[in-house]
Amino acid sequence: MATISRVASSSMRSFCVLALVACLVVLVYARKEPEAPHPIPDYPAKFEYLNQHVLHPDASKLALGPPSSSDQASAQTPINPLSELRSALSTLQTQYFTIWLGKWPSSIDWTAAVINTHLSAALHTLSSSVSYFIPEAFGTTKTMVDEALMVENEINKYFSQSVTYYFGEDHFAIRNEAYDDMLWVVLGWLESINLINEHNRAHYPYSTPPSSFLKQSGEKEGWWARQFIPGFAHRARVFYDLASKGWDWKLCGGGMNWNPHTRLPYKNAITNELFIASSMGMYLGFPGDQNCEPFVADEGKRAARPAARTEQELDEEQERREKEEKERSAKTTAENTCSEDFPTEGRSTYDPKYLQAAVNGYQWLKSSGMTNSQGLYVDGFHIKDYGKGDNGIGTGKCDDRNEMVYTYNQGVLLSGLRGLWEGTGNVSYLEDGHELIRNVIGATGWNDTSVPTKVTLAKEEDSERSADSTISYGGEWSGLGQAGILAELCDPSGSCSQNGQTFKSIFFHHLTSFCAPLPRRAVHHGKTFAADKALAMLHRRSCNQYAKWVVHNAAAALKSRDSNGRFGMWWGAGEFEKELEARGLDDEEMEEEIKEAFGDVLPEGARDYRNGKPYEFGKTEDVFECGTMRLRPTLAEQRRAQKAQERGGKKTRRVKGRDLNDRGRGRTVETQAGGVSVVRAMWEFVRHLEEEEGEGGGGVNLEL
Repeated sequence: MATISRVASSSMRSFCVLALVACLVVLVYARKEPEAPHPIPDYPAKFEYLNQHVLHPDASKLALGPPSSSDQASAQTPINPLSELRSALSTLQTQYFTIWLGKWPSSIDWTAAVINTHLSAALHTLSSSVSYFIPEAFGTTKTMVDEALMVENEINKYFSQSVTYYFGEDHFAIRNEAYDDMLWVVLGWLESINLINEHNRAHYPYSTPPSSFLKQSGEKEGWWARQFIPGFAHRARVFYDLASKGWDWKLCGGGMNWNPHTRLPYKNAITNELFIASSMGMYLGFPGDQNCEPFVADEGKRAARPAARTEQELDEEQERREKEEKERSAKTTAENTCSEDFPTEGRSTYDPKYLQAAVNGYQWLKSSGMTNSQGLYVDGFHIKDYGKGDNGIGTGKCDDRNEMVYTYNQGVLLSGLRGLWEGTGNVSYLEDGHELIRNVIGATGWNDTSVPTKVTLAKEEDSERSADSTISYGGEWSGLGQAGILAELCDPSGSCSQNGQTFKSIFFHHLTSFCAPLPRRAVHHGKTFAADKALAMLHRRSCNQYAKWVVHNAAAALKSRDSNGRFGMWWGAGEFEKELEARGLDDEEMEEEIKEAFGDVLPEGARDYRNGKPYEFGKTEDVFECGTMRLRPTLAEQRRAQKAQERGGKKTRRVKGRDLNDRGRGRTVETQAGGVSVVRAMWEFVRHLEEEEGEGGGGVNLEL
């Protein structure tokens, strides 16, 4: 009883002390003059950046948001890349994301995974845009406090939305979809893990005692987002393991099949590029997985397929299972296998399994013959007479090539090549990546002759600029765009599907990843490689040559926005429309002009599986030119002009305010993600260019 009385007395004293402290706090704040609320601005409008320069101009001189009518009328409007990125990101999340659902409702499974990847990458860019430490920043100047608060709160806000997407993602449905759908999920959550690690490293150098969820690994608590790493890693591992079943050596001598649910196999570029990039992502960035459920790795325990099989197929299946069972039983805990026998950790960072998968994947892809005469990856291969013959696989070779070219088939591989260099130290992977980038730039009709078509990183003098290496320029369709602006073939006709509307964003995301500065120190000696001074400089210099082209595309994308800040699909529509309006064409005539310009550019042997049916019109001898070049009158236009003159100069007026980007699916969450991706690329490229060449960005014009 005495003990109880002492405890009660102690509790009463503690309560009184707390009550007294609370009263004092109330009195202190009551005596203060009321302050106006201080909201965290969406844009850096209430403080000045430290060390202002071309990338951080005075916010008062910039249009921080969608272009107004006066901006559009202006010949040149300054661009603040970071503010434009914030604006694009804000539009993406406020107009398209529904937080209580944890998803972008208008997206589909794989495009949502890509959008979340862009979100994490954009937050990584915001994180690296300002240098501050938590909590040190809050003991410095008000400028630093405002800056740190704005960036930190913005990152926390959007990351919390990404967390809700983790729970809103329909991962059970994706398990039954194509292999490429699964691999987009892998890349997305690996990107999120990278964001968490890099933001924590840059801004939380001091840590508190370990929290309960990290005690097992002995790590210390930093940014609150680290608690989600185990869940993100688990999902990445599950979907990688599921997707890797798409690889087989029997057909075409290797390669990933696109979809396990189709009757005919299709070994396409995107699935194999995703497998390479995901494998290197798992090798370099997968932190391990202690949760082996709810994915059963033992395929031998699965129920037999209901479809009837021949006796030979059953025998082959039995032999395969027995072989796999022997291989599983031979594994040891040192291999970090996530299974019922070894449930401790799962395959972790630098597991050679992932590196070997990426090496095999690229060796097969490079030797498959999947590039066209422009050095661009076509869509993929079918197998002739599959389902026929004694063995039922036809020729068994990749001998029926689909010549269709998409932008994303040129992009995903770049991350894989960058990772392969870091994992092997083989410079040829970087050289192949630069060659692919230059092929893409050339296929948009870009006329900057300072960009050679080939680069060798072994020696600086090997990267020559000569008349033979000059990229030709023209207003005609060049393979992946015109007038230097990247485009899908479906862009001008407004026939892009939800798939096609996502492609350009993917290219610029992986281009940005490829051109990040090479590490000068190995992250893990014996497992990764570093660049010496010469290699790091040559890679940086090569990437700097692409900066003007990236800014050119970002500026075109920014011009495609509507009054609500939403990006359009066809970034080149503005220049096209401006030229045609100057010639006084009405709506009907403008549509006819687009058909004449783009009606006969589908490559021979190409089948567009991803988009709506493009224009199918006869060949025209008239050349379409836009941008800085004029549009020559076609014969059809001359006839229309003659008829108008006969009518006394009267002609149908064009509907004012008609927007070519409102056709088809119009502006969507996928096109907005494209804006986020290309504007982020602009910021990163110009920032690195300035670091290399000093303030002024090496002559890059940051104007609309």
